[in-house]
Amino acid sequence: MPRCTRKGCGKEFPEGSTERCTFHPGAPVFHEGLKSWSCCSDKNKPVLDFDEFMKIMGCVETDRHTNDVPDPESKAPVAFTAEKEVAKAPSKVLEVSAASSDPAPPPATAKVVPATLPVVTEEDDLSVSITPGTSCRRKGCSVTFISDDENRLGDGEGTRCKYHPAPPIFREGSKGYMCCKRRVLEFEEFLKIEGCQTGRHLFSPKVNTDKIEEFTTCRLDHYQTLDQVHVSVFAKQVDKDRSNVKINEQSLSIDLYLPGSKRFFKTINLFGPITPEQSTVQYFGTKVEVHLKKQDTRSWTILEKPTHDLGNIALTFGVTGRTGTIGAKESVLDAQNSARDSITLRASL
Repeated sequence: MPRCTRKGCGKEFPEGSTERCTFHPGAPVFHEGLKSWSCCSDKNKPVLDFDEFMKIMGCVETDRHTNDVPDPESKAPVAFTAEKEVAKAPSKVLEVSAASSDPAPPPATAKVVPATLPVVTEEDDLSVSITPGTSCRRKGCSVTFISDDENRLGDGEGTRCKYHPAPPIFREGSKGYMCCKRRVLEFEEFLKIEGCQTGRHLFSPKVNTDKIEEFTTCRLDHYQTLDQVHVSVFAKQVDKDRSNVKINEQSLSIDLYLPGSKRFFKTINLFGPITPEQSTVQYFGTKVEVHLKKQDTRSWTILEKPTHDLGNIALTFGVTGRTGTIGAKESVLDAQNSARDSITLRASL
């Protein structure tokens, strides 16, 4: 079946299909490690992980798919200035030929970075049922699952997976993979780089139960607004399907599964009461964010409820201090501190 050539879609579709297509009309933007689309950067937050970038849903919907070759003249401009400068080069593909007797050194913008880090190859779990149409998870492979006999069992042509075992690399406009030498300038050409290693498809990674689970620590940070407390747990590549964040009125329980059989677990008795139904959780490539809806507008002096008396601390919103809320114009006090503030004011007069 033909595959839709629109950016952000890439789905296979039968001839004459009237299925609606959701895609990105703009160009990809890569800047200082962040990745986004120029057409919806205000709607979809830039991400660091390339896999998360590829999962960003299209922002425009049209009546049907197409396999027409994109018109290079209609491409939206890339927002990264350095990439514009590199795009002026006459060569669209930068390669290093190992067969040449006197190879010219590659340009500085296309420096080949060898894959020196060990690469762990995940195995497909054949005991898990796969839904037809599921894409192979390996980078560079565009095969979608048809059936076990076609894509998972035996040694037929459909079981062969050509993929890139190492992560992608973007440097000063050039794009490629750390495991092979080819570098290109255009994002569409990058998506077409053929895999450099052959193996089996990966539709459902096998969970390694032999490894001993190791509990680890993650850095937590938080800030607050008038009606919310925002908690950030800095943890990379969290397994969203296995992890769980429980939000209760007086407590927050965080249970995160991380790569390498590592796990982070913490229960926090919150400083003040919240409304669980109006609180939310978001998973990103480098962190997990929890947005807690306060039941009142008092400022939280700290995130976790103290086990001892903190002393004479007024619960206020301030424009300075580590836990103050930036932008507050006046203090918000409970009844007790409001009375105390009135007494202090009268004494000063």
